[in-house]
Formats: sequence, structure tokens, C-alpha cells
Amino acid sequence: MQNIHKSSIIEDGAVIGNDVVIAPFCYIGSNVTIGDGTTIGANSLIDGDTTIGKNNKIFSHVVLGSIPQDLKFNNEKVKLIIGDNNTFREFSFVTPGTLDGGSVTQIGNGNLIMAYVHLGHDVIMGDNCILSNATNVGGHVIFGNGIIVGAMSGIHQFVKIGDKAMIAGASALTQDLPPYCMAEGNRAVLRGLNITGLRRAFDRDDIDKIKRTYKELFESGKSLKDSAREILKNSNNSKIDNLCNFVIETKRGIPYARNSVDAKKV
Repeated sequence: MQNIHKSSIIEDGAVIGNDVVIAPFCYIGSNVTIGDGTTIGANSLIDGDTTIGKNNKIFSHVVLGSIPQDLKFNNEKVKLIIGDNNTFREFSFVTPGTLDGGSVTQIGNGNLIMAYVHLGHDVIMGDNCILSNATNVGGHVIFGNGIIVGAMSGIHQFVKIGDKAMIAGASALTQDLPPYCMAEGNRAVLRGLNITGLRRAFDRDDIDKIKRTYKELFESGKSLKDSAREILKNSNNSKIDNLCNFVIETKRGIPYARNSVDAKKV
């Protein structure tokens, strides 16, 4: 069963699953696939080679799959892939990939994309992230899982954000944010660990180990990558490995920690 309002335009070739609801004045392009149980609010546009999974909630005036905002784009074959159980609130905007970025923008499962959020081309997002109102994300940004971004924040292109990280509202993040960490400011600096998020996800022993590792990495004044390599030699904890490997592999650098020796020199 489908519930598609007669004022909406569904182009030939579009694949609409079972129990899909499409409100008035929507446009669904010919290369779009919409999974079972998804609801689409009034005046939304879904176009391009876009695949949407099951049980997504797409509110009014959302735009998914329109061509990327990249002057180099020349009508190449690119995709937008969205998983299951995501929510896209009013006026959010997600573009597909570009040839230079792998040709795919991909959103995982269980994410909440609030009103007026923009996700640029070639963004890769994991699961259970929350992006608050009017967050703007540049192209090629990579999100891990369980990330929270405060309202009206800006994330620079090519930035990578680790699992369970948190960005405070009205921040401007221009460097990679390690797992479990919290950043704030313009330009954003490390403000400690996302303790609330860690308590919801990990046991006390893991949290204590993450705390000790954070201090050793970001508050000792030592070389970040050298410290991370040294910690890895003696680690038998996957969460510590995740944090240290992120630091070693960063390409854009890590924001200063507020209490670090380097931060005091700025």
C-alpha cells in the first residue's frame, strides 16, 4: 500500500516501496528509490541517483539528491545513498557525491538531521549522529558514529570527526576532531571529553582509560603523534586504539586543547 497525494509528481522509473507516504506537492525523480515505510512531507524534492532506505522521516521542504554545489561538477554519474530510520527535518539539504570525491554521499542509519542543515557533496556519515539546526557541513567531511553537533556550527571541507565526539553550538571546526572529544569555539579548540556521551555508551573502566589517554595526548605538551604511537605499544583496549590511530592518521591536524602547553602559547 502507498499513500501518494495526487498533486505530487512521481517520474517514471522511480521505485516506491510499501507503506510509503508522500504528502502534497512533492517531486520524485526517475532514478530515485524509496524504501518501505518512509514518509515524505509536503513540497519536498528528491532527485538524482538517490537511494533511501526504510522507515525514514522526511519532513516538508527537504531537498535530497539535487546536483552538488561544486563548480567542477559536469553531470557525472554520482549517487546519494541514505540508510534506514533517519530523520530529515524541514529545509535540510543533502547533495550527492562528485567524481573527485568518490562519487557518493552516504548517510548511515538512525541519524537526526535537524532543520536547515546542509550536508555537502561526498560526505560520509555513520550511524546515530545528531546535527542540530542550521549546521553547515562542507564537502568530503567524514563522520563516525554517535556524533553530536550543536546548532549553527560550520564544519570545514575534508574534516574528519571521530566516534562519540561533540561540537558545541556556533562553533567553526577546521581540523579533525578525535573520538570521544568535545570541541567549541571559532576556531574550535578541544574542551575536554564528551563525558555524558561516554557514560551513555561505555563502562567506568573504559572511561577512566580514555581520560588518562586524553591527558597524556593533549595536556602533556609532548608531540601528539609520538605520544599516540607510544600509547599504542602498550594498549590492549580497542577504544584507546581508536583514539590513538585517529591522531596518527590525521591529515588536517588536531585542534589545540584548552589546557595544553601549546594552547597557553597562543
